[in-house]
Amino acid sequence: MKSTIGFIGCGNMASAMIGGLIKSELFLPKNILCFDPIEGPRGMLAQKYGVSVLCSNKEVAVKSDYLVLAVKPYLYGKVLEEISESIKSTVIIISIAVGVSFNDIKGILGEETKVIRTQPSTPAFVGESDSTICPDDQMVQEDILDIMAIFKSFGTVEIISEKLMEVVPGIASSAPAYAMLLIEAMADGGVLHGFPRDQAYRLSAQAVFGAAKLVLESGEHPGKLKDQICTPGGTTIEAVRVLEAKGFRDAVISAVDACAQKSKSMGKKNKQNENLN
Repeated sequence: MKSTIGFIGCGNMASAMIGGLIKSELFLPKNILCFDPIEGPRGMLAQKYGVSVLCSNKEVAVKSDYLVLAVKPYLYGKVLEEISESIKSTVIIISIAVGVSFNDIKGILGEETKVIRTQPSTPAFVGESDSTICPDDQMVQEDILDIMAIFKSFGTVEIISEKLMEVVPGIASSAPAYAMLLIEAMADGGVLHGFPRDQAYRLSAQAVFGAAKLVLESGEHPGKLKDQICTPGGTTIEAVRVLEAKGFRDAVISAVDACAQKSKSMGKKNKQNENLN
């Protein structure tokens, strides 16, 4: 593992990733370099984690062995142009943006630049990100293992092809929001029947957490595990019947599809904006 990792952008995702890196002791706080033009986020990271806050994007780029671009997709072109002459020849660029392709990045930094596209998620705050990574053809096995170690410090990692990167938000990085909505709705149902709200949230959240853990650790098909809960003529099958009648499954599939379509359209919009600039 190389010694320094830099973050351009100090928002929620950067904060979540940094928390995991420090907790795992993969990097010393002094070797985690950050910059954000807004004082609040960068000051928060310095105070919370003791990381090194530098004076500019260029300074972070010059000193980083791994460089995480944690800015909004529409800012990528501007940031890449700014740091193009400052990055190390051996740097690995870690892109966490939706809709920004290898070609977009290498078109500015050069074809020989090592780039990995990734999609972490905010459960990284509690070490449970469902990250996906897609390395380019410049990266050797050692590079890929190093990147996997970084992302495993705050959750799980799956390697996927670039053609699936725009689908990832629908089933992974954006999906925790669906689970939050489900937990909130379940808790509202409990409150309707007299549960205190804080207790309803805890019970609902644990139900979702426990179900996810059972799927992951048992290796069984989710449908089979669902059937094991649905006793004949019981309460669970009645609830499932209502969910199906209300279009629950179709609503979720449609949400995943809408998220993926939005992700693809954002990539096209980013390219249009760059052409205008």
